[in-house]
Amino acid sequence: MDLRLPGLRGRRGPRRLLAAVAAVAVLAGAGTWTAVASDDPPPVHRTDRVMAVGDGVRLDTSYFTAGPAGRRPAVLLAHGFGGSKADVRAQAERLAEDGYAVLTWSARGFGGSTGKIGLNDPDGEVADVSRLIDWLAGQPQVELDAKGDPRVGVTGASYGGAVALLAAGHDDRVDAIAPAITYWDLAEALFPDGVFKKLWAGLFVTSGGGCDRFEPRLCRMYERAAASGTADAEARALLRARSPSAVADRIDVPALLVQGQSDSLFPLGQADEAARAIRANGAPVDVDWIAGGHDGGDPETDRVHTRVRAWFDRHLKGDQDAGTGPAFRVTRTGGVDSTDGRARLRGATADRYPGLRGGPRDIPLTGGEQRFDNPPGGTPPAVSALPGLGGQGNLAQLSSLGVGVSLDFPGQHARFDSAPLGSGLRVTGSPAVTVHVRSTRDEAVLFAKLYDVGPGDTRPLLPSQLVTPVRVEGARAGQDVTITLPAIDHEVEKGHRLRLVLASTDLGYASPAARATHTVSLVGDLSVPTAPGLATAAAPLPAWVWWLPLAGALIAAALLLTGRRRTAAPAPDPALAKVPLQITGLSKRYAGSADRYAVRDVSFRVEKGQVLGLLGPNGAGKTTTLRMLMGLIRPDAGEIRVFGHAVRPGAPVLSRVGAFVEGAGFLPHLSGRENLELYWRATGRPPEDAHLDEALRIAGLGDALARAVRTYSQGMRQRLALAQAMLGLPELLILDEPTNGLDPPQIREMREVMIGYAATGRTVIVSSHLLAEVEQSCTHLVVMDRGRLVQAGPVGEIVGSGDTLLIGTGVPVAEPVAEKVAALPGVASVVRTDDGLLIRLGAEGTASTLVAELVRLEVPVESVGPHRRLEDAFLTLIGGSA
Repeated sequence: MDLRLPGLRGRRGPRRLLAAVAAVAVLAGAGTWTAVASDDPPPVHRTDRVMAVGDGVRLDTSYFTAGPAGRRPAVLLAHGFGGSKADVRAQAERLAEDGYAVLTWSARGFGGSTGKIGLNDPDGEVADVSRLIDWLAGQPQVELDAKGDPRVGVTGASYGGAVALLAAGHDDRVDAIAPAITYWDLAEALFPDGVFKKLWAGLFVTSGGGCDRFEPRLCRMYERAAASGTADAEARALLRARSPSAVADRIDVPALLVQGQSDSLFPLGQADEAARAIRANGAPVDVDWIAGGHDGGDPETDRVHTRVRAWFDRHLKGDQDAGTGPAFRVTRTGGVDSTDGRARLRGATADRYPGLRGGPRDIPLTGGEQRFDNPPGGTPPAVSALPGLGGQGNLAQLSSLGVGVSLDFPGQHARFDSAPLGSGLRVTGSPAVTVHVRSTRDEAVLFAKLYDVGPGDTRPLLPSQLVTPVRVEGARAGQDVTITLPAIDHEVEKGHRLRLVLASTDLGYASPAARATHTVSLVGDLSVPTAPGLATAAAPLPAWVWWLPLAGALIAAALLLTGRRRTAAPAPDPALAKVPLQITGLSKRYAGSADRYAVRDVSFRVEKGQVLGLLGPNGAGKTTTLRMLMGLIRPDAGEIRVFGHAVRPGAPVLSRVGAFVEGAGFLPHLSGRENLELYWRATGRPPEDAHLDEALRIAGLGDALARAVRTYSQGMRQRLALAQAMLGLPELLILDEPTNGLDPPQIREMREVMIGYAATGRTVIVSSHLLAEVEQSCTHLVVMDRGRLVQAGPVGEIVGSGDTLLIGTGVPVAEPVAEKVAALPGVASVVRTDDGLLIRLGAEGTASTLVAELVRLEVPVESVGPHRRLEDAFLTLIGGSA
């Protein structure tokens, strides 16, 4: 199992725990040096050495320089836990190219280094950093502030980030630091509120190579905690001595703190404590919340490396023009890039760090006093995060896209809900709430989490999969407890609810084994931080936005050079400005069909408020007509005008037309709403023009809108496609076979949607093979056959017209007899039915004359009447060719 962060793993080395960019090391003094000539070509030169640091410990190091001779600042670059110096080689080379002397090393117990793992012991790994600084002071390429005092910065992530902070507190020669995704208080990180984070602790030991690879007292500490599920005083003291918080008052150098939002190991609160302490010492501090973390997600490697370099340019090189970025930045995930399937990231920034409680807003919660159990043995446990799997599944990042793994068992938790939010809410920081806790035991352990719940109790999401353990002493007597929930940056949409859950167990933590019953009630409202000073950057434009205009210009120039001319679009017709559609003399013949037209001389008009059914057998020209109507293909002759404007490919008037043709493609992992928002953004039109809520109300998706599309039935997908066609509330809506694959109830619902849309004063054109449905949903019909218009008009006139009669005979009529009837004067066409004839009269025909002729031909006439079925009329109109 490789627990190092994606994007920061080396190509070689053992597969172990999290990595980023840092670790621990060693140096000089006395010892044996083995110089290894770099086989890398210029401009970067690398020298590998094994350094002896006392007590028989030898550290494997690499030294990188580039460019001309002369002194330059130095950077110590540490690796993550379970990794080695190989993990940070690429970053070291980039920093060397940027004018730094860079030293990397494998920390004690990792890579090619010897010694026991001390978890950044001040007398071990931290002292090694001081020896490395001693060695840098003797290098001719390194700039000095004084004899033995090089100009040096320290950076790294996770394990290496902590050693950067510790080095700044223990060695005043450090001039700037840039720690990432790391801890401030290791005791609090592994034992939050005294509750053992058992899965992460176990992964630490496993990725370190087993308990025997650690210093003996650390191994004994872990064994005690694993057995008891708690941290004793000795354990907490041991971990705190190895924490930057132990030297909080001595860290007074410029610090860039990069922390991960997808991180249940070292959450955002660890960086918050570091920022407050270092700023209190008078040093400049910038804070950057990235999308990734130890639970996966995007580590934003290139952006972070660029910002670290700029930070050192400003504070080591003294370049005051170096853009170090905003005082506070948080990466926000907004949908998925359709070109590569990756989450879209945007930055929100502020000119000051707001902390975790900025701009609080009180949200009332409901739910009376609730009782729930801690099961014997703490089993089965609730699930929040899955430590160690984040790097493979990126589960925490997926929670921002509507996917989560959280699970709370009935009878083992209490929950309190807010009302649906009347407007969207961006939570940035740590929400807090006060509750009253009573238990059947003196000590209660609860796990608090805040869900985002969609309409109708759908898709409860746990942002970043984070949970806060709470230990309540004196619970038997009852205690008021203020719970500070995990820091997050999360958008709660309008209509969603916030849900506070207090569970008795959690998979990642050691829960009390004894059975207990807890009783919890609310004391006050939920206080939600909003950080109102944050400004979100616009979404980055995809690459095609830049190359497409150039390509278009080149194509246009080519067309001009080859002499191709486009005919000028006809001027709008003011007389048709309120007419949704008028087609005049429309014809289209495809290449290779010299004497066969797909559409020939078709003319009809559609008025506002109509639901027009376009009917015809296969090959009638319906789809070709629709394609020309939408500007997808050009007609050979004739004209199409929408609201008086001639239709051409790309015509602006097409923005007033919505279309659903041959289904729609959706991203299955996104919700219905997210798919629609993504589609509308692709149009480039303002969000307020989408009228999303109105379209959704007409489509009637209801609670399903918040669910992932992959869970939709065929009927729901059709509804979603219809909602997509209705975005922007187009005045003319074109639907091609909208009821394909739907069952009868779904067909009825689709019918109601179309009728309701037209009732708003808009126009619907629907092509369908379901004649009975067309008869019930359409007000007007256009019937085509073999590319020609057969008949157009109101449904009532076509279905119940007096020129078409249904002759009941009781028995089927033989084909020769039907042919004789068709040859009668005044008969336009005849279609045999199961129990009679469907006869359309010509201009000279009358019912009485027809009946007399039928009797003469010995046709057994039992009944005569106008037909009432669209199917019969349709068959009559096309002469039975369907």
